Amino acid sequence: MVKQAIRIFARVKPSRRPAGIYSVSNEEASASSLEILVPRDLADGFVNNKRESYKFRFQETFDQDVKQDTIFEHIAKPVAESVLTGYNGTVFAYGQTGSGKTFTITGGAERYGDRGIIPRTLSYIFEQFQKDSSKVYTLHVSYLEIYNECGYDLLDPRHEASKLEDLPKVTIMEDPDQNIHLKNLSLQQASNEEEALNLLFLGDTNRMIAETPMNQASTRSHCIFTIHVSSKEPGSATVRRSKLHLVDLAGSERVAKTGVGGQLLTEAKYINLSLHYLEQVIIALAEKNRSHIPYRNSMMTSVLRDSLGGNCMTTMIATLSLDKRNIDESISTCRFAQRVALIKNEAILNEETDPQLIIVRLKKEVQGLKDELALVTGEQRTEELTEAETMRLEEQVRTFLEDRDPESTLNIGADMRKIQHGFAFIKTLLHGKKVDESRASSPVNVTERPSSSVARPEEIKKLRDLLQQRDNEINILVNMLKKEKKKTQDAVFEMTSSGFNAPTQHSDSRAQFRSLDTGPKSSAGVEDDNGSQEWRSHSFPRKTGEEMSLGRQEAFEIFKRDYPDRVTIEDNKRLLKQRFTEAKSLGEAVNKVRTRINHLKGDVEQRRIQRAALGVSSSSDEQNQYDPVEEELRDQMEEEKKRYKTLFSRLKNLKTEIEHLQLLLEKAKVKLQKDFEGWWAEEEAHLQAKQEVHKARMTTSAPPSPQVHDQSRAPPMSDTPIPLTGDSQTDADIMAFVRARQNLLQRKGSGKP
Repeated sequence: MVKQAIRIFARVKPSRRPAGIYSVSNEEASASSLEILVPRDLADGFVNNKRESYKFRFQETFDQDVKQDTIFEHIAKPVAESVLTGYNGTVFAYGQTGSGKTFTITGGAERYGDRGIIPRTLSYIFEQFQKDSSKVYTLHVSYLEIYNECGYDLLDPRHEASKLEDLPKVTIMEDPDQNIHLKNLSLQQASNEEEALNLLFLGDTNRMIAETPMNQASTRSHCIFTIHVSSKEPGSATVRRSKLHLVDLAGSERVAKTGVGGQLLTEAKYINLSLHYLEQVIIALAEKNRSHIPYRNSMMTSVLRDSLGGNCMTTMIATLSLDKRNIDESISTCRFAQRVALIKNEAILNEETDPQLIIVRLKKEVQGLKDELALVTGEQRTEELTEAETMRLEEQVRTFLEDRDPESTLNIGADMRKIQHGFAFIKTLLHGKKVDESRASSPVNVTERPSSSVARPEEIKKLRDLLQQRDNEINILVNMLKKEKKKTQDAVFEMTSSGFNAPTQHSDSRAQFRSLDTGPKSSAGVEDDNGSQEWRSHSFPRKTGEEMSLGRQEAFEIFKRDYPDRVTIEDNKRLLKQRFTEAKSLGEAVNKVRTRINHLKGDVEQRRIQRAALGVSSSSDEQNQYDPVEEELRDQMEEEKKRYKTLFSRLKNLKTEIEHLQLLLEKAKVKLQKDFEGWWAEEEAHLQAKQEVHKARMTTSAPPSPQVHDQSRAPPMSDTPIPLTGDSQTDADIMAFVRARQNLLQRKGSGKP
């Protein structure tokens, strides 16, 4: 428990008008004083007893030239640090209208340096989240506006309010322990600083602002921006929950001076009334023997009950506008701050046990007691085991049977259902093992099929689908060969017309095209120009988890060669290889330096041992003399340590760059696979459309062909025409491959060996 008084600060607003006479004294280290001088008014006569000097003490007084970052460092940062450790905190600004409360709390929108306490606090909290990796933090924010004694949720996600009355109203509820709960006030989670600032901006756009004679943009309501922070160490059941209230109070004003009317007059009455109730609470808390504190008089004092005399670390900022016409209001603000400083809060560390963990532990304990009771009484449980429980039990049994440790145990609880299912599963496993052993010892090979067996319909359908897939692959490859041949012919024509001799290139290209039909040789992985074989030989598995067929592999290799991002990928690979080489050399250098440091340490220790041995036989004065050899060894060791730190820092930066390059390559590989799958699907759809058109033409123009053999045994042949390339050698290879495949399928369909 931390017991401390509310800390008070004063800030003087910069003014272009003639300022009153005041002075700031910071002679003491922990406090400062503000003195306001009121000149004697001749209209009151020569003889009057009015005070001419008012002196007030604050923790610190900030003059007109103080910037926003200084305000945050001295006022809000200590409170934010206590919130991160688990204590509640409050920072509120009080002062007359137009004295700079909103600018201090929220900030200005013109310059980045004018950010107020709220955005700077959010930035500081998320910065601390990133630095402290030992805990898991979550942050939620809420934004409450109290306008004319009615609360409104400025962050409600279900309403797009065109005016304030359209927002959901917030009501106060109190539990038996006198804890305040706000109904209809939403909590919005923010995972980073950007999300939190967006929520702040959303709430500020819904605030009630009006122009008054004292301020062109006067906030006509009290606003409370609350940051809820929860932290938990991994594996721990203790959770720390804290909250930080950042309060922008509406400014008090004298209606007789401002002369407002209508709606502004109504707003001014509600503002002054709520501030009057706040002052009553402050006065009651300052009195020692006061039994009743009037928190319920207004909504604002009810919400801020913990901040005023409760479980909270509270800080107040008194904003002062020390113009000559506002001297009286500034003196009243300082008097209010002096009364606030008399209040003492008792802040406690907000720790609690995670309720979810308690629920899980209690459920487990209840289940264990039920199992023990059922086992003792012999009562049979009627409900069946769930699928998840069955799978978990079978996995435990498998793990127990595979464990070679003779002392291992199988703990499935006192549930008879689990025990019976476990024995049944062990029996099933044992029976299946005996069947497998009998099959393995049988002389008959079960994989052999008699020559007279007839293919089943599902096998025929599977062969037909496989045949259709191979036809599509052949057609796609033939189309790719046509495109490659056309590119080569165009290149040869351009080189011939330019006067170059290109037979060698043409023959190499034709040999490369013919290699597509030579079987597995083309997919063995051809080396690139830089000697790297990884990119060419890498084949991605299909989305279904199956391996690529030979045709898809060949198409993938050609697609990869013409891929637009290939140059970028190769450059990243080359750069990654260089960085690996640099990292290897740096690692070797770091190891050498570390070895050198250890060697120097050994030399220093050896030198000390020698001096200690000599000191036994010599006097103590000789033993304490300066040793230049040891000093030189120490200097060398310091130099090696500096070099080690430099090399290690470079190695760390190089590791970050290598990880980034690896991530880029992985993303590029995934993108290449997706692009190839999309292109392949488009080609298959295009070929299927062509096949349907061709079949339609064949059925309308050609008579049906006579049946030569029994179609029930042999799968039907594909009606797809084989497109040719125009090159005699390539076309002959394609036709030979197709005829061989058809003969093989006919033999399988007829049942011949």
